Order: sequence, then structure tokens, then C-alpha cells
Amino acid sequence: QVQLVESGGGLVQSGEALTLSCAASGFTFNHYAIQWHRQAPGKERELVAGISSNGNGNNLYADSVKGRFTISRDNTKNTAFLQMSGLKPEDTAVYYCKALMGRSVYWGQGTQVIVSA
Repeated sequence: QVQLVESGGGLVQSGEALTLSCAASGFTFNHYAIQWHRQAPGKERELVAGISSNGNGNNLYADSVKGRFTISRDNTKNTAFLQMSGLKPEDTAVYYCKALMGRSVYWGQGTQVIVSA
């Protein structure tokens, strides 16, 4: 059974940091690229960051999070991470982990991040 389980969300104050985790099971994790997406209330889901299957090469970041967020992965633990610092109220959203390899795509259920001003 394929599972992507996000964790680490919560309520923080503006300027604080938070690290999200995405634990994978049921598929060959190190064959899949990983992306983090987020969806704020009333807005469309947007891509936040992406990392290749082996974690080498250039990671992808949305302009709005460059310099504040860092995506990483540990293929020995089948887990991906999103380190978020300098959080802003506009970062408030449900954050989703996505695994993709060609047409094979898996989504997690999301974890809520709320940043108070």
C-alpha cells in the first residue's frame, strides 16, 4: 500500500522556523522525485520546492520561498523534508508532499502550517 505521510506542521509566529517531513512507503522511494506543494484557503495549490530522485543537482524553489525554504531527502529513511525559516503569514497553507516518476504520481494527505503575525 502506497503511503506518503506528512508531519511537522503547526502554529508558529512570524519569523520562526518549522521543518516538515514526508515519510514514504509502498513504493521505491529513491526512484521518485519529490515536490512540496501548498494550498492556502481560497487559492490554488502551488509548487513550493522540488528535488530529484537522488537528491543531486539543482533543487527547485518558488520565488516566494527562495532563500527561506530548503528541500532535502534521506533515501536511506524514505523521507523527504522541507525546512522553512523566516516564516511569514502568507506561508499559511496546507502543505502536501508529492512523489512523481513519469506518469506515476502519489500525494500525501497534507499538514497544516499556520503563521501568525
